[in-house]
Amino acid sequence: MSETLHYPSTRGASPATTLSAAIAAGLAPDGGLYVPDHLPTLDVQDFDPRGTLADTAATLLAPFFAGDGLAPALPSICAEALTFPTPLRSLPQHPGTSVLELFHGPTAAFKDVGARFLAACLRRLRGDDASRLTILVATSGDTGAAVGAAFHRQPHVDVVILYPDGRVSPRQAHQLGCFGDNVQALRVHGRFDDCQRMVKAALNDAALQAQMPLSSANSISLGRLLPQMSYYAHAAVGWWHDHREALNLVVPTGNLGNALAALWVRQMGLPLGRIQLACNANATLPDYFAGHDYTPRQAVATLANAMDVGAPSNFERLQWTFPQAHDLRAQVQAHSVDDRSICATIALHAREHGEVFCPHTATAMHVLDQLRAQGDASPWAIVATAHPAKFESVVEPLVGAPVAVPAALAAMLQRPAAAEPIDADYGLFRQWLQERASQDLSAPC
Repeated sequence: MSETLHYPSTRGASPATTLSAAIAAGLAPDGGLYVPDHLPTLDVQDFDPRGTLADTAATLLAPFFAGDGLAPALPSICAEALTFPTPLRSLPQHPGTSVLELFHGPTAAFKDVGARFLAACLRRLRGDDASRLTILVATSGDTGAAVGAAFHRQPHVDVVILYPDGRVSPRQAHQLGCFGDNVQALRVHGRFDDCQRMVKAALNDAALQAQMPLSSANSISLGRLLPQMSYYAHAAVGWWHDHREALNLVVPTGNLGNALAALWVRQMGLPLGRIQLACNANATLPDYFAGHDYTPRQAVATLANAMDVGAPSNFERLQWTFPQAHDLRAQVQAHSVDDRSICATIALHAREHGEVFCPHTATAMHVLDQLRAQGDASPWAIVATAHPAKFESVVEPLVGAPVAVPAALAAMLQRPAAAEPIDADYGLFRQWLQERASQDLSAPC
C-alpha cells in the first residue's frame, strides 16, 4: 500500500493538510500554494502503454490520493473528467517532431483537463452539502471558460470569472460570458495579474470566508495541477513504448502550471527528457533562467494573451521542487517569443507545411524551429494548448483562410454572452461578492 502524502504550504506557515482539504481550500491560509511533502516515484512499467488517458491518470495520481477520502473514487473521477483524447501527433514534414494536442475538450483548450477533474473532485467532496460554495477564477483567456463549462449548473456552486477587459480574444470573451445560471463573468479594467491579485486577496480574507465559503479553480489549485500531469505521463509512456527513448518537450507557459506539471512528471521518474519553456514577450521567467533575480513585473499585452502573466503564481511551487537556483536553472530553459515571431511562425508553417497553430502553440514551434536551426535532431514534442479557431482574428489573416471551428466551440458562440465591468480594486470586488452572496440564489439552475 502506498504511503499517505501530506500537503504543506510552499510558505511553511500553515499546517500540512490532507489532499481533500487542499483541493477544497485552493489556497493555503498563509497565502502559499499546497504541495505534496514529496513527489512519489513511479516507473514506466507501472503503466499500461495502450491504456486510455483516464487509465494513465488513475495510475499516476494514485500515490497522491493514497489514504485520502477521495482515493476510492479516483478511477471514477478520471473516467468522468478525461473523456476526450490528448493525442501525440507526428508532424510528417518535420522528422522527429510531434505535437501534443490538448485542445480536444469542450472549450478547445488544455484547461479542460484540470477544470473537469477539479469539478469531479469537488462534487464528491461536497456530497449532499447544500451550502453554497463560490469558485473564484482569474483567467488570461482559457481557464475561465474551462471552469465555467466544468461547473455550469452544478448544484450549490457559483463560479465567478475575472478576466482583463480587452486583453482576451473576442471568442474567448464570448465563451467567458456565455454560461449564465451559476456562472458570472467580470471584465476587470486591468491586467491578468490584477485579476489574480484580487482572487488571492479574497481567498486570504478570513472575514469574507466566514460569510461565504470560497475556493479557487486557478492553477494555484492542486486539484487542477495534478491532473495536468496525466497527459505528459501518457505521452511519455506511449513514446517510450514505441521508441525506447525519452521525449523532449517545448511547453508554452504563462502562470507556470502547465510547465510545472511536465517537470513533476519527469521528477517522478517517467521518461521525459529536456523541457524548454516558451513564453511570450512577458519575460519574467526567461530573464530568471538567464541568471537574473526573479523579478515579478506588470504583464504586457501580446497576441498569446493566455500567457500574459508577469508574476506567475506557480513559481513558488517551482522553487519548492528545486530549492537551489542553480539546480533549477540546470533543469529547464525558458525563451521569450515576441509578437512578430509569433506571426511569422504561424504564417510560415501554414504556408509551407499546412499546419495551423494558435498564437500560444506558435511560441513553442518558434522555439523548436530555433533548436532545429542549431542542429538539434532529438525527438521533440511541442505542446498545443488551444485550438487556433479561438484566435481567428489573429490566425486567419496570417494563414489566408478561415479556420474550422470545433463543434463544441461553435455551440458556445451561438449562445448570448454578457460580462459585468469592474475596476481592479479588491474593495469593490469584495463588496460585489458580499452583495451576490446576499441575493437569493437558491432557485434551481
